[in-house]
Amino acid sequence: MADANITKQALAASLRELMEEIPFDKINVAHICERCGMNRKSFYYHFKDKYDLVNWIFDTEFISLASDNTSSAYRERWDLIEKACCYFYENRNFYCSALQIKGQNSFSDHFTEYIQPILKTHLVCLLGSEQVDEFSIDFFTDAVLCAMKRWLMTKDCMPPEEFAARLKRLVQNGAVAIYQEINQETTDN
Repeated sequence: MADANITKQALAASLRELMEEIPFDKINVAHICERCGMNRKSFYYHFKDKYDLVNWIFDTEFISLASDNTSSAYRERWDLIEKACCYFYENRNFYCSALQIKGQNSFSDHFTEYIQPILKTHLVCLLGSEQVDEFSIDFFTDAVLCAMKRWLMTKDCMPPEEFAARLKRLVQNGAVAIYQEINQETTDN
């Protein structure tokens, strides 16, 4: 088991290095294996393809970060969002490249599959299950993915603490405005 993890880590490091040098679509499994001195058989023993390796990098690094904090408390959720923003910012070269992958098995699809159940759970808590449908989940998933892509791919990407603070302010102010509008409509009727 330890050897398998060492092999996977070596392949991941090779892919990361290559993604710094050349576009992802120009990288093939032979490049990755050559970079770390392994054969293709070793690669295919652990991964289906280079897309699977990109997703494994995310799964092992990000999910371990997220699993450190399973609290449902409001303040701790925002702490986790800031921590996640810091992770993506620190690894932005890799994720800018990964987010540009198009087609089947893309990182964007994988990330979407990861965040949709999380968003659904939070939306159900906030709105109730009868209010949460596929459209709502898709809307918020697309918003998260689009905001993250735009932020990370901006040439002078703002620091993660500022990005998280702006998100928090936008969400909180939006919620307050909607609440006030609903209360105003209720008192007017």
